[in-house]
Amino acid sequence: MATGISKNDWSNYTCIIPSENYEGNADFDISYPDKYSVSQILQYRHKSNYKKLYHSDTANQIYFGENFDVLSYLYHNSNYGGKINLVYIDPPFGTNNVFQTRNQKSSYRDDLIGSHYIEFIRRRLIFLKELLASDGAIFIHLDNNMVFQIKLIMDEVFGGKNFRGFITRKKCSNKNYTKNTFGNISDYILFYSKNGKHKWNRSTEAWSDEKIKKEYPYIDEKTGKRYKKVPIHAPGVRNGETGKPWNGILPPPGKHWQYTPSRLTEFDDRGEIYWSSNGNPRRKVFLDEDKGIPVQDIWLNFQDSINQNVKITGYPTEKNPFMLERIISAASNERDIVLDCFAGSGSTLDVANQLGRNYIGIDNSYEAITNIVKRFSVGLKNMGDYISKKKVVEDESQKYFSFSHHHTTYCPDNAVSTNFSFHTDSRYIDLATTLLRKYMADGE
Repeated sequence: MATGISKNDWSNYTCIIPSENYEGNADFDISYPDKYSVSQILQYRHKSNYKKLYHSDTANQIYFGENFDVLSYLYHNSNYGGKINLVYIDPPFGTNNVFQTRNQKSSYRDDLIGSHYIEFIRRRLIFLKELLASDGAIFIHLDNNMVFQIKLIMDEVFGGKNFRGFITRKKCSNKNYTKNTFGNISDYILFYSKNGKHKWNRSTEAWSDEKIKKEYPYIDEKTGKRYKKVPIHAPGVRNGETGKPWNGILPPPGKHWQYTPSRLTEFDDRGEIYWSSNGNPRRKVFLDEDKGIPVQDIWLNFQDSINQNVKITGYPTEKNPFMLERIISAASNERDIVLDCFAGSGSTLDVANQLGRNYIGIDNSYEAITNIVKRFSVGLKNMGDYISKKKVVEDESQKYFSFSHHHTTYCPDNAVSTNFSFHTDSRYIDLATTLLRKYMADGE
């Protein structure tokens, strides 16, 4: 359908297909075998015991354990209900594959498909909703395999009215194998809030010189500042002040002034109204008042690792940390708690830490936990050439992930931090103890 202006006062005879009438509410149900009720899921009590093996006096926590069990533990035993400010998760994508690190170590199985996968995600989303603060938000990263099915589940769990965005990200460089279809270079991020109000710090990108000249093409004669001309009217008739004449001029038919006549006079007195040769007023918007280009929901500048100089852990599906910086900066504030229960490489935790947030990370993969602990204890290393094993000469201009030219706080060189506590499922104590002794005590 074409894009149009919303209309709320529909007439009785207005409908898309006149011959079809629908009665009752518009709700629908999603059903499949072994779907638990919300109460059944929240009644689940953790089966494992969690032992703290490493402790720093901080709110930052890393859990080595199965995430559904840990989420139940946090909800029922650790008083985190309604305390988490932001959730970002990058779960398995339902690919029915086994993923390995760059040095061929098995990291995790992604072998759930269909309704099994859907219920696996749904059960965790239900606990995550209960853990979220009233002004909290959640981002879930998926690909085209299951994103639309999980979108329906997110609507069910969080409510369709709390859907905030469907972000499309360019994940890799263009592909050549497009014989039978278009190149698959995108994945997706679903963004929901817990309630109607959520924390939001508006994201912007810096103007390039080329865009500045295009968008702000005029120079003010008195100040020498760049500006653009924008209309001072908007669609719709108004009967109040904004519908009255200003400077002897009425708004164009079917429109109203964007500002009251008195406010327009203030603009004019400050030289912020441009008058055309035929007396048409427009407002001058100056470049120096612009806070940047508002970020939209298509992200082209956050590809994952693309060259051998990028500093990473080597964990499969490791996401661009500057993309995570955008999400965490936009939807949380300093000292907020960020939770990632598919922590993987630990990128979410690292970025949150560098942005002054607290974090909780959960994973049951030994390879993932190893990468997280190693990341925080000895830092990140260049991706390198895992085929020839040749030493890569570091190029300062290519050492980071591809990212937009905007101010960043996150730096891959600043990953080292022992400011966390480490908790493990009691079944993994021997593995966890050996890991901590290797990296937290003796180093690499």
